[in-house]
Amino acid sequence: MDDDSGRGPVLVLLHGMGATGEVWLPWAPLLEERWAGRWLAPDLAGHGHAPPLARYSFAGLADRVADGLARLGDRPPRRLVLLGHSLGGVVALALAARAGGLPVDAVVGLGIKAVWSPTELAKAGELARRPVTWFATRDEAARRYLRVAGLTGLFAPEDPVVDAGLRRVDGRWRLAMDPAAFAVGPPDLAALLSATDVPVVLARGEHDPMVTDAQLEEVGVPVVTLPGLGHNAHVEDPAAVLALLDAYR
Repeated sequence: MDDDSGRGPVLVLLHGMGATGEVWLPWAPLLEERWAGRWLAPDLAGHGHAPPLARYSFAGLADRVADGLARLGDRPPRRLVLLGHSLGGVVALALAARAGGLPVDAVVGLGIKAVWSPTELAKAGELARRPVTWFATRDEAARRYLRVAGLTGLFAPEDPVVDAGLRRVDGRWRLAMDPAAFAVGPPDLAALLSATDVPVVLARGEHDPMVTDAQLEEVGVPVVTLPGLGHNAHVEDPAAVLALLDAYR
């Protein structure tokens, strides 16, 4: 998804694990009013329409996004602002690494899970090794997609946003996501932050069960708590999350 109006910095919106770039589609009217530059919402590797990686890492996911930015033809971005949710937030930090050479002005990471228990890592590994599950109907697959992406109750199964997360093959349905992406592992936030010189803000919804304020504050960058919101704050209240970018337009 790409909108190229305006002359401000290019805003890159990066989705979370299991979702697709279409999760940002409801932002379009708001961005038209409040963001002067272009905006992009790519699918991360192994999600939506993006091909999988042979092995998943945050650097590998970031490299795939950077390759896409480099293929923008005669309109390469001169300034970038990155907003990533959960997995996408970690990818945004990897993109902002000074060694990458991208013209990143700032990063906002939303709902990044900072601490992983051995049990959680083992569960992620198990999910990564599972074979693709097939469903007889779109509705069954859509409901599974919403659960995997953490979007149950935020989008209806029949919402067109869900379509990008599904594939139909020979009359059966599956999730578009490559299950192996679950094996990406935990982020080393301290190392990622030490590798960048640009402003970084970490945000979370007040009711996000995945991460606490204290865990984010440990890494030493500004932390913003969004009142009344949960893990998918960007879906629950797009305006509140977009306001985090006001200083970087």
